[in-house]
Amino acid sequence: MIPIYEADRLEDLPLFDRSPQAEEDVGAAVDAILADVRTRGDEALREYTRRFNGVALTSFEVAKAEMEAAWEAVDGNFRETLRQAADNIRHFHEAQVHRDFCLTDRPGVVLGQRYTPVERVGICVPGSPVAFPSTILMNVIPARIAGVKEIAVVTPPNQNGAISAEALAAAKIAGADRMFKIGGAQAVAALAYGTETVPQVDKIVGPGGVFVAAAKRKVFGQVDIDMIAGPSEILVVADGKSDPAWVAADLLSQAEHDAHAAAVLVTDSRPLAEAVQNEVERQLTDLPRRDIAQKSLEANGKILVTKDLAAAMEAANRIAPEHLELCVDDPFALLPLVKNAGSVFLGRHTPEALGDYFAGPNHTLPTSGTARFSSPLSVDDFVKKTQFIYYTREALADAAPRIADFAEREGLHGHARSALSRTEEKGE
Repeated sequence: MIPIYEADRLEDLPLFDRSPQAEEDVGAAVDAILADVRTRGDEALREYTRRFNGVALTSFEVAKAEMEAAWEAVDGNFRETLRQAADNIRHFHEAQVHRDFCLTDRPGVVLGQRYTPVERVGICVPGSPVAFPSTILMNVIPARIAGVKEIAVVTPPNQNGAISAEALAAAKIAGADRMFKIGGAQAVAALAYGTETVPQVDKIVGPGGVFVAAAKRKVFGQVDIDMIAGPSEILVVADGKSDPAWVAADLLSQAEHDAHAAAVLVTDSRPLAEAVQNEVERQLTDLPRRDIAQKSLEANGKILVTKDLAAAMEAANRIAPEHLELCVDDPFALLPLVKNAGSVFLGRHTPEALGDYFAGPNHTLPTSGTARFSSPLSVDDFVKKTQFIYYTREALADAAPRIADFAEREGLHGHARSALSRTEEKGE
């Protein structure tokens, strides 16, 4: 049963275990896989696919015809769902696009910044139990909007050596250029170093298990990465008027992800806390992923009772959850109090599942308390910023003495000479 705690003092709050998943335990294995794929390329990929996925593949890339066939194979209702979800995601992310700027307000000086897309991006999509169509949409569409030249999706094949039609249909409508039937650390290695089949990319994004997380951490520097994703989290702030069945369902929606996921309710109502506790037990009885959710709740499930909603928000900011629901009468009154959260769901009719699939904002979010300093995946993750500077001779002459003074105080006399030499009069 999910435990209830009286949170009288914030410093005594019982937080869930956020120690990193045991990347150290798989570190040696991941090192070996990275080195092997870097050396042997596709041959190593074939071997790991046989070992880890139980299938022998001669070709990893999904043919364009296969993707087209998948689009026709999925039912019309799901095609329409994909269209609407993609439209919503596209609409939201198009608003994130930055514009180049140029400043010319000082005589003889031009300053500016340009945004250019990353050339090639690799997107990792988990394959258990199936490759998630929602993850494909959420990662491919912002990259496409940013102007990425080539987007490659990697996801492990199922026991038949295939990828689900739903995932292939999502890749088609999102605009993926290429798709490969590989997963795990070996997929990260293929994207980071390139193989005979898989293109080397500049950035790797997307979630995965402990092997993928460890591999992404290790190849960072060879390529860029988005983040190291931890287990999924939800924190619900709810007042006494909330429906306990709804709150319980929202907690279970994250607990069912995996045994390391975390589901927390923070409320100023002891009666609601007890009602949700009972409702969670009731709903668990017929949840298909009951065993996983039960383990998650036993490890990281919490109900915290605070003196008021202001204290509840303090607790939420301290925990810095991936998903934060504000199930109160006036959620917009609490929104300014949110300092640390990946995505905020406002009101009683905005479940976290809206963000996972349909609303438009990205569902790739900071986990494990990293919302204190990081942000959701966005168009920004797929562009680079380049600054530019132009000075006329007269403008440099005006600034050179100050540049030289600065440089000499730092002991960098060559810097000073570089600035001053351009202002010196040359002899006949």
